[in-house]
Amino acid sequence: MGNWIINNGLSAFIVVVWMGINLFLFVWFYLLYDTGDAFFYTRHLLGSALSWARAPAAVLNFNCMLILLPVCRNLLSLLRGSFMCCGRTMRKQLDKNLTFHKLVAYMIALMTAVHTVAHLLNVEWLNNSRRGQYGELSTALSSLSDSENTTFLNPVRRIDINAQQTPTYFVFTSIAGLTGVVITLALILIITSSMEVIRRSYFEVFWYTHHLFVIFFIGLVFHGAGFIVRRQKTTTPPHNYTLCKDRSGDWGKIPECPVPQFEGGPAQTWWWVIGPIILYVCERVLRFIRYMQRVQYRKIVMHPSKVLELQLVKDGFKMEVGQYVFLNCPAISQLEWHPFTMTSAPEEDFFSVHIRSAGDWTDKLIDIVQNLPEGEQGPKMGVDGPFGTASEDVFDYEVSMLVGAGIGVTPFASILKSIWYKFKISNSKLRTRKIYFYWLCRETHAFEWFSDLLQVLEKEMEERGMGNFLTYKLYLTGWDQNLRFHEGVHFEEDTDVVTGLKQKTHYGRPAWDKEFEQVRKENPTSVVGTFLCGPAVLAKVLEKKCAKYSDVDPRKTKFYFNKENF
Repeated sequence: MGNWIINNGLSAFIVVVWMGINLFLFVWFYLLYDTGDAFFYTRHLLGSALSWARAPAAVLNFNCMLILLPVCRNLLSLLRGSFMCCGRTMRKQLDKNLTFHKLVAYMIALMTAVHTVAHLLNVEWLNNSRRGQYGELSTALSSLSDSENTTFLNPVRRIDINAQQTPTYFVFTSIAGLTGVVITLALILIITSSMEVIRRSYFEVFWYTHHLFVIFFIGLVFHGAGFIVRRQKTTTPPHNYTLCKDRSGDWGKIPECPVPQFEGGPAQTWWWVIGPIILYVCERVLRFIRYMQRVQYRKIVMHPSKVLELQLVKDGFKMEVGQYVFLNCPAISQLEWHPFTMTSAPEEDFFSVHIRSAGDWTDKLIDIVQNLPEGEQGPKMGVDGPFGTASEDVFDYEVSMLVGAGIGVTPFASILKSIWYKFKISNSKLRTRKIYFYWLCRETHAFEWFSDLLQVLEKEMEERGMGNFLTYKLYLTGWDQNLRFHEGVHFEEDTDVVTGLKQKTHYGRPAWDKEFEQVRKENPTSVVGTFLCGPAVLAKVLEKKCAKYSDVDPRKTKFYFNKENF
């Protein structure tokens, strides 16, 4: 339990606080509408469905306020910079922005379902009350109106329509009903297109449908303007419902029971969402300004395994290790932006990305580049960023474990390059004293573009007598018997037959228990940062190992898990 708290304690605390606020809002507003004097007559028409509709609405307002904040990338980068003076655990929470975004989205979906079902029941009961099916008091309340038709309680005003069609007519002709339908449909499309299988296989569908959030928020702001849920106004003389509820025939005839007056409450949703909307608009304006800035190609390289390297130059561009940028190619799509981790080091006068063929957008970009005439610049490219990630903190740890899977090695290319530059200038501020690097690939060609950098680092550290600084292990997870036989024949050679490095390639997957045990043994009193850029399945394994091999004793080894999130 103590090991789990080391890696997840603050995250769990934040979730508990968030859940506590949701629970408080739900209970508070449920009791307000369930016991409030101003809603006595409204409860008589609607029963408990009134509270079940309004309590989720309050929770929805709170979560709709939060939903945009985790995707304001520039805001998160600003906060990450502000938290540099704080502990790594606090900054680590910012790297879980998409996880929190999804969590908030699930709550919005759940509360929308409850809110919608409750209001569907409300409309049915309002219709029945308007037609006199629920007794004298309900009929009297539903018949109330004045010359301006503003002090009514029952918003179902027309009874000249077929009784079965009235609820449908009301939903599609009232502000609250129509906006409710629109935002519910938008939410359904957004959520269904966000499923993992859709995002991985049809990213464009996910991208375009996700932008229905604009319609969702517009409908949300206007949704409460229909004033469907109404409350009793304070009048002079006052209408005492305790005395008058059973004397509806005397309303307006005796001084003690004037005709009750009702009003809709003020639309409150915009109070909650206006701030985040303004922040998000500023975010998009900043992205547009960056998009308009000129980007030049320094070099274009096509590596094996359909990996495209772009070396780009942009005025005023400054980066840190492990950061990422969003790229937009108007020749492919004006609207699509895709994240790529930079593989260059901050010490270089350009920034580079490596792009693997992994979908329609990347395939089209690779085709465009491959068909370029000799010496011609690549297609126009918009660049937004850079943005911070967990890998920025790699030099804050005495010992770091870097785990990359396939193209997930890209943030560590930036880190290892930066280390090489720091050694070159003998940077005394380098706190890290040991790095363990693991790279898992399915095919041999994937190693080729990165092995050159490892060879340079290998040579540099040997010359400086720091051969123990970097321990790296390359794992080939897909191979055939011919390759394995070829490797066995050349096993006695000084360099590996696959990569040309002195470190031999391992076949299969790492035995993570053995690796963590070794790291703990070699660093008995260190804080070890474990960084992953790879699939979620591997993330779960490594997170469990970090918890398993961390020691509660602060004087002994502790592992902190960090994962790249886009």
